[in-house]
Amino acid sequence: MHRRKVIELIGEANAAGAGLVRACGVIGICLRTLKRWRKDFLGDGDGKDRRKGSARLVGHRLSEEERQRILLTCNQPQYASLPPGQIVPALADQKLFIGSESSFYRVLHQAGQCHRRGRARLPQEPRSVPRLRADGPNQVWSWDISFLPTTVRGVWLYLYLVVDVWSRKVVAWDVAEVESAQIAADLVQRACLKERYHRPRGFGSRQCHQPPLILHADNGNAMRGATLESRLEEMGVLRSFSRPRVSNDNPYSESLFRTVKYRPDYPSRPFACKDEACEWVAAFVDWYNHRHRHSGIKFVTPHQRHSGAAKAICQQRADVCEAARRANPTRWSRSTRCWRQPEEVWINKPPEENELALELTLMQAA
Repeated sequence: MHRRKVIELIGEANAAGAGLVRACGVIGICLRTLKRWRKDFLGDGDGKDRRKGSARLVGHRLSEEERQRILLTCNQPQYASLPPGQIVPALADQKLFIGSESSFYRVLHQAGQCHRRGRARLPQEPRSVPRLRADGPNQVWSWDISFLPTTVRGVWLYLYLVVDVWSRKVVAWDVAEVESAQIAADLVQRACLKERYHRPRGFGSRQCHQPPLILHADNGNAMRGATLESRLEEMGVLRSFSRPRVSNDNPYSESLFRTVKYRPDYPSRPFACKDEACEWVAAFVDWYNHRHRHSGIKFVTPHQRHSGAAKAICQQRADVCEAARRANPTRWSRSTRCWRQPEEVWINKPPEENELALELTLMQAA
């Protein structure tokens, strides 16, 4: 990496508004290093690295015979399956010392004989962040399962809810006595029929321009069941999953379940039977879709946004506020409230384009 080029790139990023500390962190250096490089180039220096590094002649370095002795010892049958942390004490019991644990590890690493052993799964790379965007209804759905208590201790009912991320409308729900991928598959199929979602023409080919519906969920057993996977493939619905142990990747379903459990009319006592639970959930879904003014969509109902009537409603509100401001301008210190509907909704929105471009530029230069 050419230091002069790095200094120029960081200077351009700083002139565009990026902080020096952030720009240096993206490229992998600290601010003190940048200042030292700048001082070297602005002075009489040529920008070369003059650090001496470690000494090449080490008096206590292991000889080649000692290294071979460590390798031969580790490859003996009685030590072949033991780590250096157990080999060194075993040799000390025999009044032998041929190297420390760190020396054993260093020699084994250099010889390519220090590898992971055992039946445990290798460390996995972190799963990529799911980034889903919706700018209209029936593009991204989110679903999850929650518990409903019953009068029998230890017995639960399972509430299935599928919500449209863009409009916040509950497109399907069910109450069951078990948590099953088959029930989830039937529920999603009923939702597709109700919303008149059809498999895009040419799905899976380059001729298909309409994006398919994406069903987002967490990593539960019912969400990853083979039955649900095959049914979604038949309907042309793609699947998306949250990262393990990251609840923020499924925020719309989590928020919906909090609304369910914290409703004022939520029963204070457990449900006596499944029919009673279904009756209450049906009343809740009707209220949520048709009478609840959602704060995330400018206080219109999910049904109004899903059907496309929200824009006219918000425009009428804007006209009313503007007329009131004109009638009494001294009561308004600034413009009227913004009633414009959000055009797009994200699950894990990516960083701003200029910041992303800066990071990519600096990474390419490195």
